[in-house]
Amino acid sequence: MFKVLKRERIVPNIHLLVIESDVIHTNARAGEFAVVRADEPGERIPLNLVDWDEKSVSVIFMEVGTSTRKLAALQTGDAIATLVGPLGKPTEMPKGMNILCIGGCYGIGALLPVIRAFKHHGNRVTTAIEARSGFMLYWQDRLKQHSNELYEITRDGSRGITGHAHGFLDDYLKSNKVDLVYAQGCTYLTYLVSQTTRPFGIKTIVGLNPIMVDATGMCGVCRVIVGGETKFGCVDGPEFDGHQVDWENLLSRRKTYLKEEVYSLSFYECEKYG
Repeated sequence: MFKVLKRERIVPNIHLLVIESDVIHTNARAGEFAVVRADEPGERIPLNLVDWDEKSVSVIFMEVGTSTRKLAALQTGDAIATLVGPLGKPTEMPKGMNILCIGGCYGIGALLPVIRAFKHHGNRVTTAIEARSGFMLYWQDRLKQHSNELYEITRDGSRGITGHAHGFLDDYLKSNKVDLVYAQGCTYLTYLVSQTTRPFGIKTIVGLNPIMVDATGMCGVCRVIVGGETKFGCVDGPEFDGHQVDWENLLSRRKTYLKEEVYSLSFYECEKYG
């Protein structure tokens, strides 16, 4: 069992979970994830690592189904059945580039370790975060610490720029030099980001969220087609070149499963919850 040091609701339906661990930090890198399980009969849920130190590891999750409701009910001192990580491949770290990072929903939190690492490696980082309304945005102060610019986008216009991330992206790319675009969030957001950058020929890295079970490459549930080849989100990803992803295949496979895992949100769910 793994002790819960903190569980905090950051904004409606988005929670921070800090779990005791003196091991994960030794190998953790930006872009990797961990698998948690609230109790013995519960689902294994893959969640982005958002922070870590010698005593703990932090993850962000969206409360959307039974398993995530169990996580949302945890209090300091409680315990979870499973904590496994770090898993996946870390984000590739370029140097001296102009990088635009985009996040929505739980992807806002997932941006933090990545933009921190980008900045540490001498890149110029612009960050844009999107939500349905201003009260759904979070961690602006943390993101600003590692960003040269921070833009807020709300679909209802209650804060910052009105509209969607891909609309902002199209306008931004027309008037700014960008070497790399990095996106985290629901599948529909990462798909639209990839489609928007394609005509500009700008390399785009996206964090994918296919359904996972064992997260070790054994079950094959998280397979995606990238560049015409079969890849596994858990061991080959979770980040891929957005221009090489077979999005039609990914969306089709997601519809096959009826699970309510936070790592597998549909566009409808992101519109409803984030």
